[in-house]
Parts: sequence; structure tokens; C-alpha cells
Amino acid sequence: MDQTQPTHTLSLQERLEPVLSILDRLDQTLSLTSHQESPPLAHQVELKNFNSEVIVCLEDLNPGEVAHLLEMLHPALRAFVWKSLGAKMAAEALIGLPSPLAENLLIKTTEDTRPLILDELEPEDLAELKDLVENDHLKASISNAIERLPDIEKEWVHKQLEYDDGQIGDSMSMDRLVIHEKATVAQTVEMIQSQEELPEQTDKVFVCDRFHRLLGEVPLMTLLRKPAGETIVHIMNEQQVSFLDTDPIEEAILAFEHYDLISAPVVDRQRHLIGRLTIEAISDIEREQAEEQALARDGLKADQDIFTPTLQSARHRWSWLALNLVTAFLASGCIRLFEGAITQLVALATLMPIVASLGGNAGNQTIALFIRGLGTNQINDSNLRHLATKEVCVNLINGIMWGSLLGLISFIIYQNMGLALVLATATALNLVLASIIGVAVPLILHRLGRDPAMGSSVILTFCTDSLGFFIFLGLAASFLL
Repeated sequence: MDQTQPTHTLSLQERLEPVLSILDRLDQTLSLTSHQESPPLAHQVELKNFNSEVIVCLEDLNPGEVAHLLEMLHPALRAFVWKSLGAKMAAEALIGLPSPLAENLLIKTTEDTRPLILDELEPEDLAELKDLVENDHLKASISNAIERLPDIEKEWVHKQLEYDDGQIGDSMSMDRLVIHEKATVAQTVEMIQSQEELPEQTDKVFVCDRFHRLLGEVPLMTLLRKPAGETIVHIMNEQQVSFLDTDPIEEAILAFEHYDLISAPVVDRQRHLIGRLTIEAISDIEREQAEEQALARDGLKADQDIFTPTLQSARHRWSWLALNLVTAFLASGCIRLFEGAITQLVALATLMPIVASLGGNAGNQTIALFIRGLGTNQINDSNLRHLATKEVCVNLINGIMWGSLLGLISFIIYQNMGLALVLATATALNLVLASIIGVAVPLILHRLGRDPAMGSSVILTFCTDSLGFFIFLGLAASFLL
């Protein structure tokens, strides 16, 4: 009988626990010595011991785990871990970090160490890094690293830097397997076996003519099933999915979802094969877009470091807080118009936040659907009217149903049929208006070329609060007093 015990897979937190435990002790030591001009020799020796322990723990982690560790540490411990990394691990972890954090770490890296790290980066990573950093001195260091690349890779990087952000060429990689159309299956397999390392997410070989124009592709599984003497051109798939380098990345995202692609070729207008797009690149883009949209709805930026200095973080939020303050004054102005009505019927003050809250929730649901629809190109001029009408109808139904329930509850509490009817009507009307605003805000931002999620929740909250108060109190003043 097999007595083998099942292998336990450690979670990310469990994987990081040993190094976090050491860093916690290090943090306490740094706190003790922070106010001393010249730390005792014993403390200096202790810091060296910490460094040795951290290096041993870091050797057990993969680059993704190291990147996560760097993001979660405060600046002092982050700098300590960064200095403990070897050049290769530092480079691999660097590409998994938000660009401001990666830039900050490279700026603080010594002049001797920085070139060693940059030389470990892949050509596409160097191109992306140079595109994102703002520090001129660091840009110069990256340019020097690019110039040290082999001529073919250097030329490829310079070409990639010409693409605009959001174009497919900006996200492609140069590593791919290419075979000539007249090659045989045996020659293709031999070419694959001769590679030191296969490119990640390799699931096919691209077939080109002598001018390097893309003709088709052959899945690796097909190669395994065909006779060794078969010519590649006879077994290749000519109807492959390929992308033009200047097309928007959104088209590639949709294609990868629809066709379950692992990788796909990127060509220029003459059909020359110039790169490859992988599912990893697509997943990274989708994750970044999701983070950006989630934070943009509240006026935040996804690339901000959680440990950004306090004053700098405060400045980043001032503009949206200022807008929120203005909208709050406008909403309070609506209430002030009906102070007399509230004084005569105090129940209005208790019930009006409910109307505004329901409208805000309904509007947020509509906004979320339309932001996603615009991001996936599911919403266009041909179906916009139908979808907008549907959202209004959905919120009208919900408004009538939940407004009736609220009206019933308010009647039970206050024994006032007029108040119950006003509450039900105001709830239904505010939900309908919330759906209209939820449709209009993302569409207007999209038509203006802005992120449909940018500040949408701030705008929606202002509208549903102000209009909710105005409708409810206005109806109450007109019919109850």
C-alpha cells in the first residue's frame, strides 16, 4: 500500500512568512538605532547577520513572490531587501512591479549595480521600462543598456519604442519559433530541439517565406503526429489569427478570449512577421486595466505606491476631494431649499438618505455594466439605444418594487399614506434617473477620449444625492404640506 503523504502547497503568505519574520526583527533593530548617530558595532554586525538570513530566504522565492514582497514593505525594509537581491533575481522581480516603484528602486541602486540589473532584462522589458520612467538619468542608463544589446535585439527595441501606448506592437515580444515553408517536420523538430530554451507560452511554430512574410502556423501537437518527411507547407494552418502591429490592444484582448489563444503572431502591413503576442501579456494588460478602472472610479491612480509619502498622497487626492466638496455643497443646497418642509415633517429627514442611497447603488450597477461593455467593445452605436432603454426599464421595475416596499414600511411606522406614496414615487424616479446618469457618464467620458471609469462614482453620487433629495423633498413640499 502506498504510504506517500500528499504534498501540501503553501500559500503566498506562508511562502513569505520566513523572510517576513526576519524583516520584522530587522525593523525593530532599525527602530532602536534610528536615533543614534553612530550605531554600536554590535548592531552593525547584527545587520550583516540579517542580510545573510534574508539572502538565504530569498533564494527559495520566485520572482513574482519577491515582487509582491517588495510592494508590501515600507521603504526602509524595501531598500534592504532590494540590496540583498542578485542582479538576475532583481531584474526578474523588477518587471512585476508598478512602474513608479520600479523606477524608484533603480534610481536608488548604485551606479555599479544598476547596469548589471538592466543587462539581465529582456529586450521588450527594456523598451517598456524606458517608455515608462521619467527620470532623465535613469533613461540614459536604460539607453546604454539597449546599446549593449546584440544588433538584432537593439534594432527590435528601437522599433518597439516607436509604438504608441495601447498599440499591439507595444505589448508584443520578439521571441518566437520560425521555420521556412520548405522545411520538413523532421527539420522543424530538430530546430526546436536545438533551442537552449523555448520561449514561454510556445504552442506553435510560425511558417514564413524567404522574405520573412507570415504564411501560416503549425501547432506543436500537429508536429508530433505527422510523418518526419512531411513538408511544413502541407500541414500548416493558413487561417491563423494574426494581428497588425498598429492595431489597438483591445482587439487582441477580445480575440484571445474568443479563440482561446495561447500565442499569436504580430505582422506589419506587408505581412512580415515582427513579433508575438502571448496570453501572459494579455492577462497582464487585463489585470492592469481592471485595477485602473476600479481605482479611477474614485479618482485614484493604479500605479501609485501604497507607501507613497503622506504629503504626496494627499496632493494626489486633492482635486477629487475638492470636486466632492463642491458637489456636497450643491446637494446640501437642495436640502436647504426645503428646510421649512423638513421642520414641519421631521420624518422627511429620516427617509431622504434612503432615496439617495438606493439611487446611488442602482447607478453604480449601471455604470459597472457600461464600463465593462465599452472596454470589451460590446457596446456600439447599433445596440446603444436598446441597452440604454433596457437599463432604464430594469431600474424602473426595481424602483417600483422597492419603492412600494419602502412606502409600506414608512406607512407602518408613521401612519401617513401621503408620505408613503411620496417615498415610493421618489424612489422609483431616482432609480430611473440613476440609470440614465449611469449610462451617460461612461459614454460621455468615452466619447471625449477619457477613461470611462475616471471619477464616475463621484459624479454619480453627486447626481443621485442632489436629485434624490430634490425629488423627494419637492414632492413632499408639493403634496404633503
